[in-house]
Amino acid sequence: MKPTGRTVASREAARVVLRAPVADDAPAFLAAVDASRLLHRPWVQPPRTAEAFAQYLERMALPGQHAFLVCRREGGALVGVVNLTNVVMGPLRSGYLGYYAFSGHEGQGLMREGLQAVVRHAFRRLKLHRLEANIQPANAPSLALVRACGFQREGFSPRYLKIAGRWRDHERWAILADSMPRGGHA
Repeated sequence: MKPTGRTVASREAARVVLRAPVADDAPAFLAAVDASRLLHRPWVQPPRTAEAFAQYLERMALPGQHAFLVCRREGGALVGVVNLTNVVMGPLRSGYLGYYAFSGHEGQGLMREGLQAVVRHAFRRLKLHRLEANIQPANAPSLALVRACGFQREGFSPRYLKIAGRWRDHERWAILADSMPRGGHA
């Protein structure tokens, strides 16, 4: 059965589409996570069990949380995930981005297309003003990704986030709606 998650953002020329994850995605998602263990270590800990995936869907269904599967336009293969979390409206109008690619799709610019589409969605549809991504300093591919998408380094946060049982340092990167390049690229 083909997943029925609604497509939430796309561009005709793009190689990827974004859609919301649904329960039927669990087998493909968990297989992609399992195949990506070495790629993800020590940067992220995505859901690895059916129960953890169901909890992820519940958490991302709460107000202020937006989950996006980055999928290949041709064939629908799962490329990666972008989560827009802790969205605050009012005078702040911001959110946090977390993301990861799946093995076999990294290094091809597909996650760049997916992240750019999420940034456009956040600024144009959700009318956010600011997006922030916090990245471990040694995660060179992730740092290159946000640079390529127009994010600017704002600072350093020691022992910012607990991953794999350890408090890890992070660099703080952000992009503002009015600094998003014209022509559709984020």
